[in-house]
Parts: sequence; C-alpha cells; structure tokens
Amino acid sequence: MEKTFAKTLSANDVGETDAHMGGILVPKGDGELLAFLPKLDPGVLNPSAWIECSTPDGQILRLRFVYYNNKLHAPKGTRNEYRITWLTKFLRESGAKSGDTFQISRENEDGPYRIEVVPARAETPAQEDDGPVRIKLSSYVWRRVH
Repeated sequence: MEKTFAKTLSANDVGETDAHMGGILVPKGDGELLAFLPKLDPGVLNPSAWIECSTPDGQILRLRFVYYNNKLHAPKGTRNEYRITWLTKFLRESGAKSGDTFQISRENEDGPYRIEVVPARAETPAQEDDGPVRIKLSSYVWRRVH
C-alpha cells in the first residue's frame, strides 16, 4: 500500500526569506514519518542516509536525510533535529512557493521514493465583511496523505 506524506512549504523552505536553507524539518515526534524514512543511528554524530527519489518528469534525485544531533554528542552542541536536504534545486525548478505542498511517497518499504510539489490552489480565500480570511501555515507540520 502506498504511503504519502505531505508538508506545506514555508517561505524559508523555498528560499523566499533569503535565509540559509538547512533543508525541510522532519519532526522528531512523528514516529510514522520517521519509520517511513531510512533508519538513522542516534549514537553516531550527525548520521545520514541518501534517498533516491523520482520526480514527476522522471529525474532521479538524491536527497539526504540527516539527523543533526550534535547537542547529544558535543559539550556545546545546539542541534537536535531531522532534516531532508539537497532539495533547493528541485524546489526552484518546480517553481515552489510558500503555501505549496511538498509530497514524498513510496509504494512499499523496498520501493523507490517519489517526490513532487503540488501548487496551492489558485482560488483566493473567501472574503468576509472585514477583509480577507487569514490562514496561518506552520512550517513544521507534516501530514499523512495516503
């Protein structure tokens, strides 16, 4: 059965803030998402795994799934977070903007990963008497789609 996870992209994810992009954050508390991605050994400093992913146009990209964990290994370390990196070029070529959705899916645990950017709906939010409806997007939230 195919599993798909999706994340609404933030302005930082797609480079709209001109800040250094360290990759898309993967929440430590999302056990289902972490089980979907390659297993990383927290006993090793900054363990990582390369993930081969196919794009909608048939390209094969290598993304890096990394656990930045120097807080657990270095006296003055500050990082303790999972990220998917090496996405900048793909997001730019896909025309990704904040509010669009990044999706990663896989048919089974031995199969290849697939990634895509799904544009946000073009329709505008409904207007209220006192102005537009505001929607707050969290840059940390992933959700299971399938």
